[in-house]
Amino acid sequence: MSVSKAGAFWEGDLKNGRGNMNVASGKLDSDFSAGSRFKGEPGTNPEELIGAAYAGCFSMALSNMLDEAGRTPKRIQTSARVHMEKSADGFAITLIELDTQGEVPGLSEEAFREHANEAKKSCPVSKALAGVEKRVTAKLD
Repeated sequence: MSVSKAGAFWEGDLKNGRGNMNVASGKLDSDFSAGSRFKGEPGTNPEELIGAAYAGCFSMALSNMLDEAGRTPKRIQTSARVHMEKSADGFAITLIELDTQGEVPGLSEEAFREHANEAKKSCPVSKALAGVEKRVTAKLD
């Protein structure tokens, strides 16, 4: 079993407070605030990190599926757009859009899209985000 560790702290109220998120490996140590979360101000935000985690997990899962199908990819590149909306009961992540491009010798565009849709269902982060609508646009280079 693998266990990953991360942490965060927050000081102050939501509007004027500030915080920091970090991971045990030391590869991420970033400030965040209501401004970085809702207004595009400098810093990161939880949704951005969810997008990065999902894009990374998805890319690994897709690469593995292609390799198991005998089509080892030269490259998989995925970006994520995480949509957060306010509703009657507060804010919620309502949609995650992944755009993935790959360079996979000998693979058809249709087969690439099929593998991408399977990866969307099977990667661990996707499973953790069950209940959030996910869309994938897959393009073969």
